[in-house]
Amino acid sequence: MVIQRWQSVLLLIAALCMGFFTFMSLGQVQLPDFTLNFSTFGFSYEGAAVDGAPTGFMTRTWGFFIISLLSCLIPLINIFMFKNLQLQKRLCLIEILFLIAVIATGAIYAYTGVDNGAVSWSSLVVAPFIALMADVLAFNRINADERLLKSADRLR
Repeated sequence: MVIQRWQSVLLLIAALCMGFFTFMSLGQVQLPDFTLNFSTFGFSYEGAAVDGAPTGFMTRTWGFFIISLLSCLIPLINIFMFKNLQLQKRLCLIEILFLIAVIATGAIYAYTGVDNGAVSWSSLVVAPFIALMADVLAFNRINADERLLKSADRLR
């Protein structure tokens, strides 16, 4: 007997939040001469290039992108691990660690990635926090289902 209810919805919310976070702009870094767009891919020059201005990416942040992408894929994989509750709980804990790493890495890159820059965040930076809350709630739901299954087995 397997119960899979709200934790699937919560894990899907976590995956969607981190998917948006991974592939959309997180904010801008204002420098004296130009503005940089900040995303998990790196810092890119914003606007159209005129008079020999730089274009493309100033700095790539592949580590940040990979951690963010993994924190998007793990909840999706975790949804389909409903037959193995122990593995599902472990994946939830691993996801929580990845989300903490994403939050810390994003803050470090934004504030130390470019010297003399003023960071203005997008509203999308709350996505890892929402995903973290959804993941913790999913972990609690998995534990409740495990207790329910154990009590049903005890009655048999």
